[in-house]
Amino acid sequence: MSIKKKEGGLAGIVAGKTSISTVGDGHSLRYCGYDIYELAKYASFEEVAFLLLYGELPKRSELESFKVRLFSHRILPKEVKEILKQIPKNSHPMDVMRTGVSVLGNFLPERDDFSNQDEVALQILGASPSILLYWHNYHFNRKDLDLESQKDSVLKDSTAKFFLTTLHQEEIPDIFIQAMNVSLILYAEHEFNASTFTCRTIASTLSDLHSSIVGGICALKGPLHGGANEAAMELLNSFPDIESVLPTMQKKLNNKEKIMGFGHRVYVTNDPRNVVIKEWSKKLSDFVKDKELYAKSEIVEKFMWESKKLFPNLDFYSASTYHFMKIPTAYFTPIFIMSRESGWIGHIFEQRRDNKLIRPNAEYIGIDKRTFKTIDSR
Repeated sequence: MSIKKKEGGLAGIVAGKTSISTVGDGHSLRYCGYDIYELAKYASFEEVAFLLLYGELPKRSELESFKVRLFSHRILPKEVKEILKQIPKNSHPMDVMRTGVSVLGNFLPERDDFSNQDEVALQILGASPSILLYWHNYHFNRKDLDLESQKDSVLKDSTAKFFLTTLHQEEIPDIFIQAMNVSLILYAEHEFNASTFTCRTIASTLSDLHSSIVGGICALKGPLHGGANEAAMELLNSFPDIESVLPTMQKKLNNKEKIMGFGHRVYVTNDPRNVVIKEWSKKLSDFVKDKELYAKSEIVEKFMWESKKLFPNLDFYSASTYHFMKIPTAYFTPIFIMSRESGWIGHIFEQRRDNKLIRPNAEYIGIDKRTFKTIDSR
């Protein structure tokens, strides 16, 4: 471990090595050496997931085999579906995801020697969208999600198409599927963020994949990590019209309120992922003929830069992008999970290849020495 400077939250501390991703010079992002702009433009999420797990882009035959195995896990064990039915309708969707992944571990447990880690990884990746979708359909559409009878599409559709089609139970415009595919790529990996580091810490104890991923979900649930896209959507919804944006933002600034979706602990001048997702937000805005929400977003962006020199991160324009696709706001962060699991698993695999228990030291700042007193003399 290399300590660069003393700061809260381990800022400036190099906690390990990775070959999976790099934020480079503070304004670029690469997965296994591939620029995020190229991946977002040309790749499928499934190709990127393969890349993050195994370090190389797949050949056509490898990709097809990967997808067959991945998509087969969309059909959940009947016991998992019964448990999802018992999770209350008013539960937080992140809790649904956490519970669902944990339950999965009982039906395809990872062996102690990790010899089936590849299949377990694909089980988690493949089943995670179905966990949310099954719970959603059961509680909000009042019906069991019968994926078995839809095998032809379930076992061949991309992750983006499967999620949107199953959520809305209707045909989805291609532009929505393209936007969701890009979003999944952008959210897939981001070096040693809080949830990834949590996964690696758990994995370093030689715990199993399900436990490590559940830990990542728990870390992502915190509003200072995941949830910023949901908070951004709530902010945008709070403006009754375009004219109200500036005065409302000024009032929030005066009250020193935290505006989620802006700034980043790693990036210095801009978030390269925002460049991509902002373009998609504009495309979807034009497609659905909703110019107001995008206009509000741009006003907020301009205000935050001029007032605080804070730039939007990936979460800010992801909010409007998802909203244009009619995705419930509460599902924004669970989508983050479905994507980021690919990065988490890549990091768990990497941790296992050269494992050392992650156990940092702490700087003690308490009282130096005290003499014990029995309870009657205190």
